[in-house]
Amino acid sequence: MTIKVLVISNYNSSLSSRPEAEIFLGLKKMGLEITIMTPAGSMYAEKFFQAGIKVIDFLAKKKFDRKEIAFIRSTIIEGNFQLLHLFNSKSIINGIRAARGLDVKVVLYRGFTGNIYWYDPSAYLKYLNPRVDGIFCNSQSVKDQIDRQLFFDKSKTIKINKGHSIDWYKDTETIPLENIPSTAFLMCCTVRAQPMKGIKYLIQAMNLLPVELPIHLLILGGRKEYFEKLKGIKNSPNKEKIHILGYRQDLLNVVAGCKVFVSSSIKGESITKSVIEGMCLGLAPLITDIPGNVELHIKGAEKLVVPSKNPQALADGMIYLYENPDLCEKWGKEAKKHIDKNLNHKDTVQKTFEMYKNLIS
Repeated sequence: MTIKVLVISNYNSSLSSRPEAEIFLGLKKMGLEITIMTPAGSMYAEKFFQAGIKVIDFLAKKKFDRKEIAFIRSTIIEGNFQLLHLFNSKSIINGIRAARGLDVKVVLYRGFTGNIYWYDPSAYLKYLNPRVDGIFCNSQSVKDQIDRQLFFDKSKTIKINKGHSIDWYKDTETIPLENIPSTAFLMCCTVRAQPMKGIKYLIQAMNLLPVELPIHLLILGGRKEYFEKLKGIKNSPNKEKIHILGYRQDLLNVVAGCKVFVSSSIKGESITKSVIEGMCLGLAPLITDIPGNVELHIKGAEKLVVPSKNPQALADGMIYLYENPDLCEKWGKEAKKHIDKNLNHKDTVQKTFEMYKNLIS
């Protein structure tokens, strides 16, 4: 039996979209009939086309938009789709409304822990809507949070990590960086400009490091001006060792040249993609103990998991890895193995296929 799936998402960024987009390339190879609604000029559109996946030029721009809802609905009917898989917020709201009264299973993606509560009326427009048949939860913490809501059917949620393949990163070359000594012990953090990322605690941790240590921190992603205005940098005793690099096309090449990937997140993460990327590149992960990070814990590397909102614990972790280079290298290799074993892209494809099959059967 052929399974026909309509996906609505945005694949404009090849780097951030890869773990999700590759799911559908994998499902296509398994024989599923996949159609994807995404901007035709997006980075992955050409790959989809070459793989035999039909691409419909579409991007949801407004919630509750009648024209968009009508277009999605007509596409479902004309394509006789069995499954509708929705990813971003506008697509979810419009897609659910478009599916009313149609014989199509509606699947949502959730990659953020929190902000879904049974007493919030807006939650019933999306994840708690009775029209939803399944929810693809990117981590156990996401599934647990949704399952805790009153009157919610827990059989709808399934934990499927957006897995990665270490082969995606094997040809990533390091690049030289200006104004950074060759003797520097490089740590990096790739983040968006959001308070939940806890960067202020990471800056405070850098301020606690002995000035004689050659530990340098690279902050990548987001808006440079946001990070440059953070309190603590201007008067930091280690301000010359904090480098705000902002968003770069060669971001992974910069990360590949580091020893440690640091995540100071304080909440919200389901499972941090940027940490997974660092681990795939062989960096030792120094992460906080928020629920979403549990699946990134490496057995035996308890010292690499520190309390959130605790600058001293972060600083101690940095010093520990600097003073134990052999262990740092070991945990970098183990990080790679951990992703390959526990957060593997092939497993994601297989579990997604099984979810689809169970829903339509």
